[in-house]
Amino acid sequence: MLERLKLGLKRTKDSLKQKIEQVIHRSTAIDENFYDDLEEALLLADVGSTTASSIIEKVRERYRREKPADNEGMVALVCNVLENILTEGATANPPFIQDLNVIMVMGVNGTGKTTSIGKLARYYKDAGRNVMIAACDTFRAAAVDQLEIWANRANVPIIRQRDGTDPSAVMYDAVQAARARGVEILIVDTAGRLHTQVNLMRELQKIRRVAFEKANVESLRSWLVLDSTIGQNSLNQVKLFNDAVPVDGLILTKLDGTARGGVVFSIVNEMKIPIVFVGVGEQAEDLMPFDPAEFARVLLGDKLDNNNSDSSS
Repeated sequence: MLERLKLGLKRTKDSLKQKIEQVIHRSTAIDENFYDDLEEALLLADVGSTTASSIIEKVRERYRREKPADNEGMVALVCNVLENILTEGATANPPFIQDLNVIMVMGVNGTGKTTSIGKLARYYKDAGRNVMIAACDTFRAAAVDQLEIWANRANVPIIRQRDGTDPSAVMYDAVQAARARGVEILIVDTAGRLHTQVNLMRELQKIRRVAFEKANVESLRSWLVLDSTIGQNSLNQVKLFNDAVPVDGLILTKLDGTARGGVVFSIVNEMKIPIVFVGVGEQAEDLMPFDPAEFARVLLGDKLDNNNSDSSS
């Protein structure tokens, strides 16, 4: 898994480290010009302005305190600050209960939502869980057919109904079927929608409400799939989806396809919503749980190992 993560993050890793190292190695002094150039490099890597400003302030503080002796020490300091953004800002995802757990997966069309559901099913099935998929995207027959292919690949059952069925009715029936079969994890696909489509966002609210109030689900998570290649626009999606349905987990897809993966730092620092999985390739094994410390070390490499400073900044 670690090797797949290293390979998948290669474009982001090379871009981010290269930008940091270029700024440091071409600077003649650690002055205001240096900090301006470093902030610009972070912005070009798609670290948002709010988080970039926070990083710069932490670098300033650490530099005043530690005064690295050379460029390599300064690179290590900056990388350590970035690592801390991920490890200290990440919030824990609560454990599953010893009963039925429902994961409602949301996202805009094209983010990799359906594919991610199939990969999630495979992941949990391989982990020994009893898994089922519910096809609540009843507006597009193609979406249900694709989901069924993934269910077959993962060797898990799928609950689907005819096109146009009320999605909340499918949710209700799927919960009943899951309980009857002793399912531990029910992964629910919802219709891909733009966050500006008010009626469809209301449909999400209805699905969630039916799960709680009619089907008496005790453990329900609402996970949002984000396309990493769209950068800072993904933050807007989180905010707007979260206004409709409380988002308590994020799945970041296509990290292997972008050299601008700095958005991960902004998401962790600003949204305070757990990143639960990251996608770094097309294979089922390329969707993996997000470990902030491991992610930082893969992304920033040996520069972290060279820094012996404390991480309390």
